[in-house]
Amino acid sequence: MLKQVVMLSLFAMLVGCGDGTPFQYIPVEGQLTYEDGSTIPAGGMRLQFVTLDVKPKKGAFPRPATTGVGSQGRFENVTSYKYGDGLVPGKHKVAIFYATDKKGNLLVPKECTHVSTTPLIVDTASLPLEIKVPKP
Repeated sequence: MLKQVVMLSLFAMLVGCGDGTPFQYIPVEGQLTYEDGSTIPAGGMRLQFVTLDVKPKKGAFPRPATTGVGSQGRFENVTSYKYGDGLVPGKHKVAIFYATDKKGNLLVPKECTHVSTTPLIVDTASLPLEIKVPKP
């Protein structure tokens, strides 16, 4: 019985050693600005990327990816599954979170703040990513 428990434990550890996802990822970085190239004056913004048109593999879907945005609009270390792994190749919708000034006024169009309404789409075929947002 002890031998079976040990063997089962070893098997469970080996299975858990994989990366846990059937998808390939591309590391990405880029810039988030207004359409005129000026920076969005908000601290602590975050981006969320949701893949489009990717079929499930082994019953799994790619996770949404996130990253923080620096004060000059630069972003890197986009994370889907493991820190900095990037995005699944292809097109992604992009939502912008925490894009407000000190008074709580929204600094990007409202539709850009949710993945179901955002018109922002990026493609990993065009790296580094350039995300241009209209001023509200």
